[in-house]
Formats: sequence, C-alpha cells, structure tokens
Amino acid sequence: MSSRDFLLPDLGEGLTEAEIIAWHVAVGEHVAVDQVVCEVETAKASVEVPCPYAGEVVELHGAVGDVVDVGKPLISIAAVVAAPEEPADRARLDAEAKNGKAKQSSGNVLVGYGTVETGGVRRRRVVTGFGGHAALPRVHVAPVAVPANGAPAAPAERRGARIPVVSPLVRRLAKEGGLDLASVQGSGPEGLIMRRDVEAALAAPVAAPTLSSASTGIAERERVPLRGLRKTVADKLSRSRREIPDATTWVDVDATGLMELRATLNRDASAPKLSLLAVLARICVAGLARYPELNATVDVERQEIVRYADVNLGFAAQTDRGLVVPVVRGAHRMSTEELSAEFERLTAAARAGSLPVSELTGSTFTLNNYGVYGVDGSTPILNHPEAAMLGVGRIVKKPWVVGDELAVRQVTQLSFTFDHRVCDGGVAGGFLRYVADLVEEPARLLRGL
Repeated sequence: MSSRDFLLPDLGEGLTEAEIIAWHVAVGEHVAVDQVVCEVETAKASVEVPCPYAGEVVELHGAVGDVVDVGKPLISIAAVVAAPEEPADRARLDAEAKNGKAKQSSGNVLVGYGTVETGGVRRRRVVTGFGGHAALPRVHVAPVAVPANGAPAAPAERRGARIPVVSPLVRRLAKEGGLDLASVQGSGPEGLIMRRDVEAALAAPVAAPTLSSASTGIAERERVPLRGLRKTVADKLSRSRREIPDATTWVDVDATGLMELRATLNRDASAPKLSLLAVLARICVAGLARYPELNATVDVERQEIVRYADVNLGFAAQTDRGLVVPVVRGAHRMSTEELSAEFERLTAAARAGSLPVSELTGSTFTLNNYGVYGVDGSTPILNHPEAAMLGVGRIVKKPWVVGDELAVRQVTQLSFTFDHRVCDGGVAGGFLRYVADLVEEPARLLRGL
C-alpha cells in the first residue's frame, strides 16, 4: 500500500517553521479530503491545517511540541480503496467515477496543494469516547500502555508517545507554568490528563536545579527554547537595532483636556464607548497627515525612502503568547468610533490566538501604549521596517502650572522614536509637538475636519 507525504505548507508571509500543538488524527485512522489533521502555532498565530489527501494515516512526522520546517513531511497518508458501506453510496460513487467527478483532491488552496487531482476515496470516520464517556470530536488520544502488572505506565515510559490531553485549557495551564506534560500521569479515562493533574503537578515542590553554567558557575533553573513567536520577535528586534539608526525624543503633556473630551463623548449611553487608544490613534493619524514623511520605510537595496499613501496603524497588544502587533488597515479613513471598534476586535482576536497573518503584518506606523503597564516612559526598538513609533506613558495626577497657578492635572509622557534616515530632528520634534498640542487641546482636531 503506497503512501504520500503531506508537507507542511507555507502558512503565509514567508514563515519557515511551525510548532505542533495538537494532533486531531491518529495512525491507522482514515481521513477525508480537507479534514483538519492538526493544529500548529506559527510565529504569528495558531492555525488549523487541513490535509489535501484522503486515505489512512500511516505516520505522524512529529509529536506535540515538535517544530516542523515548512516543506518537510507533516503526515503520511496511504490511499485506501474500499467499497461504500451502503448501496446508495456505492451507486453514487460508481456514477461519479464514470463521469470523472469523484472528489479526490483538496478544495483548500494551500501553497503547493489544492489544484491537482490526487488519489484516495473519502470514507466515514467514527470517533469513540473514553470508556463510555461522550465522544470528543476531532481529537484523538492514544491509549496509555499498561505493563503486565496492571500498573499505569510511568511518565518517563510515555515520552516517546503522544501525550493524552485534549483540553486547550490544560495545555495552556501547563505551558504558562513551564510544565512538561510528558511528565504528568493522567487520572482521567485511559490516562487522559485532567486539569487537576496539571494543577497538582504545578503545586508539587520543585527540585533544586542541578545544571551549572559553564561561563559563570551559577546554577541554572531552566533553559527555554527560543522559538515560535519569541524567536520571531527576537529576530525582528535584532534586525531593527542592527539596521536602523533610531533616535528618541519625548515630552511631558497635560492630558486633562483629552480625558475630559473622552468622558464627554462616552456620556451617550446609546453609543459604543470610545477607548483611550482610539482617541490617541485619531490624534496620531492627524499628526501623520501633517508629517507624511514619517509614514515611511527605507528600501536599503534601492537606496530609497518609501513614503506610504495609506496609514496602516499597528498597535502593541500583550497576549499569552507574547507581544504581538495587530494592524488597523486604512486607519486614516476611519472615524474615532470605527477605530475603537477595530481595536477591540483585533485585541480580542489576538488574545484568542485567532488573528490571521494578514492582520499581523503590513503596518506602516506603530502606536505603543505602554502606560497600561504603569510606566511613564520608554525608548522602544522600532517595529522593522517602519520608520517611526509613538509611545504613550501612564496618565497620572501631578502638579502642573496652568497660567501662573499651580494645579493638579492629569499628566502623561509622550515619546517618539524615529529612523534618522527618513528625517532630522526638526520633523520628529514637529510631529511630537503637534501631537502633544492635540492631547492638551483635542478640540483643535475640529479645525482639520
């Protein structure tokens, strides 16, 4: 019985690898064309991967937690020709075969797949539950081996097998706690790892570290692989610092007027609430309209400064996977209310890990509200290949001179980091001062409407 390898496809934007976070099929199981066989996590997002072949699974090329390179085998499928289980199905398939219409290829267009007819016949798949429990759709757990003495297999004996866990919550708890699920003995049906098992393992005393750094002689607690999102962020920031001669300038601003305006706009109970980020974005876009040379990048190969016609506004969002930068496309065409709705949608999707690559790339300028972390200032590394980033610190009550009187005002610090190749300090300072003036007197935005 011959088999064919389904290679991990290019999942977009030139990503070169992905980590397997869940298998939805097992060896020996029959799969249909376009059935999701696994879920992988790229440097950008979690992605369900459909297989363009039908047949029997003969090999899974990697366990949960393994990193697979794009273009390398992901799963091997053997085409199986079997008679239909019902007369009606048999007659239909016979007719389709005569007319050359039997579906044997993928309707999903993946890079390198989905356009060529391939072998295989779609068959039914039955998912059984665990020991009388309700069946779990699309997720299959390999049974835990039991030695002759009847005792459950020790965790060390299961390291080569697939880990019996189906709950995304259980995986997340283990990942956040730095727990290797292969070391956990499941208490659920057929060794299924339950939430209580992970919580008990995390609560257990941690053995003293035994590793010792060769360079310092200090005991090491652990070593964390630099991969996935963390590796992408590290590579991108390293490239930015290596290639871009950046500079940062900043100013303290009385944001009382901005906060009062937002409070006034949000008094309308019938309208959606406006986020502070949306109001800041509206000001930021106005600044870029006045200083378009900052909505740019540098084409190093052609030695040209590229100025963009549209503003695709990136913003920093903290998630369980790390810091990501969702992109509001065409931010210059949106109202403040539309910006607020888009920020809310993208933030929720980013935290759920469901943002496609297209909504995590292509930004031309980044707004970074690091004030949510309770800090005043920052000198961030530019989001390569962008030429500029506006940072906003926390807004706190401070003494401030208003006219000749000392008053308590809501003050923030704005910082502006820019690529010195696209402009000099005069342009950067002009942009920052214009934005600061609008934060202090947001009614001035009306002049440009």
